[in-house]
Amino acid sequence: MMSVQPALLGLMFLPFAAVISVWVAISDMSRMKIPNKSVMALFGVYAVVGLAAVAMSVITLPDYLWRYVHLAVILLVGFVMNAAGLLGAGDAKFAAAMAPFVALGDLSVFAFIFAAAILGGFVLHRIAKRVSFVRAAVPGWESWERDDFPMGLCLGIGLVAYLAFVALNGV
Repeated sequence: MMSVQPALLGLMFLPFAAVISVWVAISDMSRMKIPNKSVMALFGVYAVVGLAAVAMSVITLPDYLWRYVHLAVILLVGFVMNAAGLLGAGDAKFAAAMAPFVALGDLSVFAFIFAAAILGGFVLHRIAKRVSFVRAAVPGWESWERDDFPMGLCLGIGLVAYLAFVALNGV
């Protein structure tokens, strides 16, 4: 399986997206909220690092600009899903901020990675919430007590795994 996205682009985005994704995962598990600041930070990474990639000829300007449409489409879909009660507003906004990082030609690759992230994240979270030393290490996390799921964990895992896949694609 190959990525259509340049490996260097994945490598450029990866460290920033990884830090923000950890922030989102911890926030969502501890408070069941994804901070708007994290969404804006991820959007800012795409805007700034993406422009640097354009300047370095890693991505074309039309491709860079077209990916903002990805954000708009996913934001619209996310708001509809939120209105239907399928996911939280923070999840919808973070997914929209993630969308420009994914090349349209990699949609099937990302879908596979994201599906694995959802399954793995769900299973690991449900096991962790039942392990006493884990709960003792982070007492009071809201996701331990609620039946709904902190999807920010899986969104972050999916984005980081995809960007790592892209970055390693050129190796």
